Amino acid sequence: MKALYDLPAPAKLNLFLHVTGRRADGYHLLQSVFMLIDWCDTLNLEKRSDGRLTREDLTTPLPEDDLVLRAAKALQAFAAVPEGAHIGIAKRVPAQAGMGGGSSDAATCLLALNRLWGLDLPLSKLEQIGLALGADVPFFLRGHNAWVEGIGEQITPIDVAPGRFVVVKPAQGLDTRLIFAAPELQRATPAAIISGFAAHAGRDGGEIKSLYFGRNDLQPVAERLCPAVSDAIEWLGSQGLEARMTGSGSSVFAAMPHDVELADAPSGWQLRKCSNLAIHPLAGWAV
Repeated sequence: MKALYDLPAPAKLNLFLHVTGRRADGYHLLQSVFMLIDWCDTLNLEKRSDGRLTREDLTTPLPEDDLVLRAAKALQAFAAVPEGAHIGIAKRVPAQAGMGGGSSDAATCLLALNRLWGLDLPLSKLEQIGLALGADVPFFLRGHNAWVEGIGEQITPIDVAPGRFVVVKPAQGLDTRLIFAAPELQRATPAAIISGFAAHAGRDGGEIKSLYFGRNDLQPVAERLCPAVSDAIEWLGSQGLEARMTGSGSSVFAAMPHDVELADAPSGWQLRKCSNLAIHPLAGWAV
């Protein structure tokens, strides 16, 4: 096997995000439901015999040492791989959006290189490498919608009802570090349980009830740091949709009980209608 093409790296939405505490080392303890959606980046990988790792940006220019190259370097070093790879990335999921685009790219890269280089490493080893790159990477490696706890390493697969969503990304992004450093951030939300979420899951009158479970504790800080978050929520509200922020980025989303016609978004915003995914397209590439 010398090449792998058109490999998807799907984004995720946080149906809710609670901050339940903070560890002595400063890491925040979270609870969330991560849901895969069909807004994807695409990766192409070709094996190199010279051991070099190179990257080609097929759409949006990326930082020189992005998560994909870091993932490739970490796997190459972990398994002492003499071969290299050329990685092409068609970036479509916006950055600083709270949608996990970079982490998803890294996960797809690890899964693909594990196969391209014939390593046959188990999923547990890839997760070990992935967690060192970012807290969301293990979720994308597992490939299932999930109840996520701790700092992102406690992952319990769950089912989420099929649905349609609209996602809006304002022109401005958000730096995760600034949100978690804010003194006014709510850090003591009482812990929820999966059965509490399950009571809201499924559909009620055509709407996905799980969207309205809990809240995003990061949203008030995010709205202060980036007023465009509030603008996007209000804009979707003017379309008759109830929106909230996803993750720690500036994107907001709303469930669509039916396919609605939306007004043109303000200049510089990205708008996309998405479906959720029951499973990652590369699920089962490592076990």
